Amino acid sequence: MSLTYWCEQAWLPDGVADGVLIEVDGQRITRIDRGPQGAAERLAGLTIPGLANAHSHAFHRALRGTTQQGKGDFWTWRERMYEVAARLDPDGYLRLARAVYAEMALAGVTCVGEFHYLHHAHDGRPYDDRNAMGHALIRAARDAGLRITLLDTCYLTGGFGTPLTGAQRRFGDGDAERWASRTEDLAAAYSGQPDVEIGAAIHSVRAVPPEQMPVVADYSHHNAVPLHAHVSEQRAENAACVERYAATPVQVLHERGALGPRSTAVHATHLTDVDVELLGQSRTYICMCPTTERDLADGIGPARALADRGAAITLGSDSHAVIDLFEEARAVELDERLASEKRGHWPAADLLAAATCAGHTSLGFPDAGLLVPGAWADLVSVRLDSVRTAGAPGLEAVVFAATAADVHSVVSGGRRVVSEGRHQLGDVGSMLAKAIGDLQ
Repeated sequence: MSLTYWCEQAWLPDGVADGVLIEVDGQRITRIDRGPQGAAERLAGLTIPGLANAHSHAFHRALRGTTQQGKGDFWTWRERMYEVAARLDPDGYLRLARAVYAEMALAGVTCVGEFHYLHHAHDGRPYDDRNAMGHALIRAARDAGLRITLLDTCYLTGGFGTPLTGAQRRFGDGDAERWASRTEDLAAAYSGQPDVEIGAAIHSVRAVPPEQMPVVADYSHHNAVPLHAHVSEQRAENAACVERYAATPVQVLHERGALGPRSTAVHATHLTDVDVELLGQSRTYICMCPTTERDLADGIGPARALADRGAAITLGSDSHAVIDLFEEARAVELDERLASEKRGHWPAADLLAAATCAGHTSLGFPDAGLLVPGAWADLVSVRLDSVRTAGAPGLEAVVFAATAADVHSVVSGGRRVVSEGRHQLGDVGSMLAKAIGDLQ
């Protein structure tokens, strides 16, 4: 079915334009022009491409508002996370993830990169369908109106040289070969389906021994799919890695063939100058998750230095302390200001590109994230008359002042999923409350 939208303003590759007509046929944009509204459907405010949430752990959403109590660090937070992981089954995960992805859609996200390691039953044994949890996530994304890159994660050890224990047993397949076998089955189930990409992930250097990493990297290379990894999020992890392997996490990944233009290093917070060069020269993407990194007191990563060396920046909401890609985008600039005591490191257009075209490409959808003919028909319209955005120029207002609450309309892959700030599934707040309450 062909539809035409008239955008009061739209962010096109050459900048913000007034009175833009966007024709959509099925899942794709077929024509872009400028002119009067006519019979087209009006999209008020500024319309931008759909946002890409390049790093998500859907079940972490159940931790919001609970792990902020008292003191602690990443490692104490992790114990609370394991408690939630221990309580989920495929049906409960479907309900929770559907609500979380609907919250993302309300925030303008049209594609999610789900870093998925919650694979097996409570005792670590596979379900009858050993990809039951992955299927639940994919169904949840489709119900909410998102495309999904399921980054099926290899997770084999509980730390350097230590076995999986407790809830961690749900994460492991035994070795990388068995991980690859299970992931190949999952990929086969969605072969040829354009809204799903089955990618790969190395959880971290502490969870995947170096000798197992080439299997995961080869899977990515052979199937031409994204490969993501948590990298240098914590100083303690870096120190332990150097002590054990006489190399930083980035160096370990580099030596095992896990860096490159299909790869994404998530966080990349505590890097050496050599690390920055390796990531930049390999054209590895960097996924910054500022709201999680500050919530967990991780630190501020060298985003500007990485981008200057050739590593494109993408954005993720990670643990979902908040789900707001505008906040993630401006935090890259604002955190850089705190670290450098200088302003003006990132133009608004570059920050928005990190949230759109760069993010989609890193997730295996290079034909998304731009308002051009042939691209996925992802249209996100942001109010320019709210108390946050009124009186400010369009692009700067969206990047530096707007919040997820200012998104009023979302078309994802040609499908209208948000209208007047309401998701087609109904009251997402109630869905979240019930799904999280069921885990108590």
